[in-house]
Amino acid sequence: MIFFLKTISAQTINLTLDDAVDRAIEYNLNLQKHQIDLTASGYSERNLWSEIFPTINAGASISNASPLFSGDGLDFNENGREFRTSLNINLGLNAGVPFAMRSIKLAHQGNILRYDDARNQLSIQITKRYYSLVAEKNNLLLLEEILNLAQRQLTRSEISFRNGLVGELSLMQSRLALENARYNLSIAKITSENNISEFLAMLGMTGSEVSLLGDFSIVKIEADAEALIEEHLFLRPDIVRNKQEIDRLKASLMQTVLQNRAPSLNFSVNWNSTAFDPLVDRVSATAGVTIPVDPWIPGTARAQGVSRASNSVEKAKLDLTMAEDSAKTQIRSLTALLRNSWDSILIARLSLETARRSYQLTEQGFNNGTVEALVLEDVRNNMANARQRLMQTELSYFNMILDLSAAINVDWKNLIQTFGVTGE
Repeated sequence: MIFFLKTISAQTINLTLDDAVDRAIEYNLNLQKHQIDLTASGYSERNLWSEIFPTINAGASISNASPLFSGDGLDFNENGREFRTSLNINLGLNAGVPFAMRSIKLAHQGNILRYDDARNQLSIQITKRYYSLVAEKNNLLLLEEILNLAQRQLTRSEISFRNGLVGELSLMQSRLALENARYNLSIAKITSENNISEFLAMLGMTGSEVSLLGDFSIVKIEADAEALIEEHLFLRPDIVRNKQEIDRLKASLMQTVLQNRAPSLNFSVNWNSTAFDPLVDRVSATAGVTIPVDPWIPGTARAQGVSRASNSVEKAKLDLTMAEDSAKTQIRSLTALLRNSWDSILIARLSLETARRSYQLTEQGFNNGTVEALVLEDVRNNMANARQRLMQTELSYFNMILDLSAAINVDWKNLIQTFGVTGE
């Protein structure tokens, strides 16, 4: 099945599927939010050294002292004024730092996966909408053809009525058929224009005039669900993301355990001065070891923190199992639907051939005066319905191909090329 729409005017933009996907990716606000998260986590991942960078604090103060009840009483003067400056450098080292760094790396990798998955999902969504609009355009061509057939039928009815070959009722039925065809075309145009406007809004092309240039061939897909699961399940973004989340939570657990239970080393250097003229300063350095005790006591706050971190790992493992089960069910279901739905396409094609032939014979009977206009209109509508049903059946089948390609994380064109059966 091939869809092709020509350029309407010089101002119309020819929009291919690849162009539509690129524009949607560039304009989509959710992707922009994912990009912000990705940029932030990438910045943290590139600066892992910050996890061991010491804290540095500088300070300055001024004070003025004066007697209150003794001597001359309250009298602030320069003799009692004092300037103070200080610099403090503190470095804390803990065995959990390496795991904190690993958590940051895994968090960034998770954001990369989320961004790529969001791009793929958006691409699938745009592809579905794009070809749905192309199908609507072809439906408009069909309705225009039906309108032309109704117009020709009315012309013949008017000639036959003037020659006394048909009655007034037959003429009125032909006129009604023409108005119905015109109304159906008008409604379809309004619906198509609204859907195109919504689609262009997704691309950031509001107010543009576009012509959709697209084609796709419907071929039978024959794929073994179990083989797809074995080969592609571990590549699914949600499965990979769940596994990375388990790794991240394990690293976070080790970070929590070591930060709460392992000894910590602290190094501190302090410098301060009490005057500038003459400068009086003092430098002190401190090194110490902190050995935590309460995290080893069950029920304490920090012991509960370790327990919660451990529970998070177990919950993530359950999430992975549920995601795998859901993915397997989805792949099996889509594969079965594709296999069973092909019969619907064959039936729809046969129905269209039958309806087309029925219309040809009925039209001959109408021209010979043996068939009434109302019968011819019914047969013509049946032919139109059969063509629309075929388009919708093929579009539904194509959407299932897109869903299966997303379920196994494979490009839909590659899926068709690999599992498509030609000649069906």
